[in-house]
Amino acid sequence: MQALLSLSVSLFAGLMLSRVAKLMKLPAVTAYLVAGILVGPYVLGALGVPGLGFTSMADVENYSILCDVALGFIAFSIGNEFRLSQLKKIGKQATVIGILQAVITTLLVDIALIVFHLCAPDILSLPAALTLGAIAAATAPAATLMVVKQYKAKGPVTDILLPVVALDDAVGLMLFAISFGVARAMQKGAVDVISVVVEPILEIVLSLALGAAMGFIFNFCERFFHSRSKRLSMSITFVFITIAFSMMKFEIGGVHIGFSSLLVCMMLGTVFCNICDFSEELMERVDRWTAPLFVLFFVLSGAELELSVFTNFAIILVGIVYILSRSVGKYSGAFVSAKLTKCDDNIVKYLGITLLPQAGVALGMAMKAGELGADGMIVANITLFAVLIYELIGPMLTKIALTKAGDIKPEERTSARDEHIKTMPEHKQAKHLK
Repeated sequence: MQALLSLSVSLFAGLMLSRVAKLMKLPAVTAYLVAGILVGPYVLGALGVPGLGFTSMADVENYSILCDVALGFIAFSIGNEFRLSQLKKIGKQATVIGILQAVITTLLVDIALIVFHLCAPDILSLPAALTLGAIAAATAPAATLMVVKQYKAKGPVTDILLPVVALDDAVGLMLFAISFGVARAMQKGAVDVISVVVEPILEIVLSLALGAAMGFIFNFCERFFHSRSKRLSMSITFVFITIAFSMMKFEIGGVHIGFSSLLVCMMLGTVFCNICDFSEELMERVDRWTAPLFVLFFVLSGAELELSVFTNFAIILVGIVYILSRSVGKYSGAFVSAKLTKCDDNIVKYLGITLLPQAGVALGMAMKAGELGADGMIVANITLFAVLIYELIGPMLTKIALTKAGDIKPEERTSARDEHIKTMPEHKQAKHLK
């Protein structure tokens, strides 16, 4: 009972606040995150009433399976953006931008934090600075995708944005593995080539291979059904199975083998959308089915935000340096790489702003950084502080950038009720519009 009540309150709070956000012309995802803070351990949850909110962080973590599933479906949806017909037009540009902006961001954040370390070595160590630089490369695909869907964004910036965000995660994993390996080597005094080079490459290659294999099997199984409802059920089944397989971890000869659920599910969607002739219709139906799941995901993400980081002045100080340098890195990296690849002027101007949101992947990296001990705790807290800021303002900035670029048009933002009225006979339309 308590679990169902907590989820119901979360969903209700998110939906009601989205109405307020609409009046304020803010993206719905921002409302969901704020709703999460309100039902989280620091507001309603602090009252200690079971079911009214989440009474502790452990209570929020009990629903982590919902977040894992939501991220899987988000990655699956992004795979839809890697259709060969579209990649022929923007594939080279997206690849160059995806790699170059991530590397430039990491370098700029590294420089800024190393200078901070030299000025205040007691606050931030060199291993922590290098690790944060790599975490800065990660971008949150979930918030970006939600803004694109809510406002039905369409245009050159949107076309290149989602592939870049997807590539960004793969590049970010590589940069983090290298920087984290160097950081551990500084602490231990020895370089581990396996963890720095071999394991991250294996994770990316094996994730893509597993996702591709599941995509071919998925397409084969869909052929046995012609009913839309059964095809939808099969789609959901395969995303669930793929998420489960991506959680596998094992060790072979001292090498740790793992998978990135984002990359695996993204590849599942990519392969399926390129070999199945009815994939577009099916993807639209999956999007409708996952709408409430995404609301819960963002509300839970808001509830997980650790507001206690605001009580530590040192964390706030380093966090501000991190946020400013990462923002400059993302914007300048996208600007330079878009210029080099001769992209549309709107892409050059506005793409960098849409890459600011940061959440799940960055938090996952921060958890891994916990192996650095005290330095790892500093990295985790600074990342939490940055995620809190980026998640609240990032979606709004993404919406503004896409509107300025012309990808979001005011006339396209119509409600389901308005669309329904348009299909009615004229005499009934008049009655409803009174």
